[in-house]
Amino acid sequence: MQIKHLQLSAGPLYYRESGRGPALVLLHGISSGAASWEPLAAHLPDYRLLAWDAPGYGQSQPLANPCPNAADYVQRLEDWRQALDLESFVLVGHSLGAMVAAAYWRAYPERLAGLVLASPAAGYQYAAQEKRATVYRSRFTQLQDMGHETYAAARAPHLLRRNASTEDIAQVQAGIERLNIDGFRQASWMLAEDAIANYLNTSLVLPGLVLCGGEDSITPPKGARELAQHLSLPYREIRGAGHACYIDAPLAFAAALRGFATREKFATVNGRTSV
Repeated sequence: MQIKHLQLSAGPLYYRESGRGPALVLLHGISSGAASWEPLAAHLPDYRLLAWDAPGYGQSQPLANPCPNAADYVQRLEDWRQALDLESFVLVGHSLGAMVAAAYWRAYPERLAGLVLASPAAGYQYAAQEKRATVYRSRFTQLQDMGHETYAAARAPHLLRRNASTEDIAQVQAGIERLNIDGFRQASWMLAEDAIANYLNTSLVLPGLVLCGGEDSITPPKGARELAQHLSLPYREIRGAGHACYIDAPLAFAAALRGFATREKFATVNGRTSV
């Protein structure tokens, strides 16, 4: 995937892009970045993949609000969409990125041709205050205290399937080592103080799909299945994959996206994607 950036009104937004055809916009989770979507590129060359480094990740400008919710990320996402001149696209959110994707759907449903929630993080807004405080502090403070390399080595295996390949572990570890403390802190606040239920409390008015790795111990399949049932959406479990299911099983993940996008009958006209 090619590294690109755009200068938005709030500052630079870095992203990776590959392929040509219908657009799939990819939102990474809290411990990751745009580079994590690289394994998909070889399996989806006939789709335009656009993977952002979320605000505060990589070289993307952090959000101004030190305590953001998903709506703050949505505005930056919409600014990026406008700069890309995308008319319609499938939005794919993984883990905490699924919360941002849900919030974007709630704010701009007319922009989306479809919504894919992969290993969706529920968020902890409605948990006890002590739990929320622990969720907020546990990640970025460990990164500060342990250092990037040690924290990445300890955390990476938990995001993948049992007995994951050394190559996959190394890729996840490299993504964690690239984290910026301030961006990680902001995302940790959103995880602790927001909830995907805030944005998915009404029926979807566009096609949707929920995915989850069968060995996901971070956002287990049970929660993903229940979310799919609540939203009356199809659910697909990716066997032999952990939380980072698109890294554990990129071929199966790509097949799920391809089947979903194909079913929605995309057409590409004059370099723009429409339905």
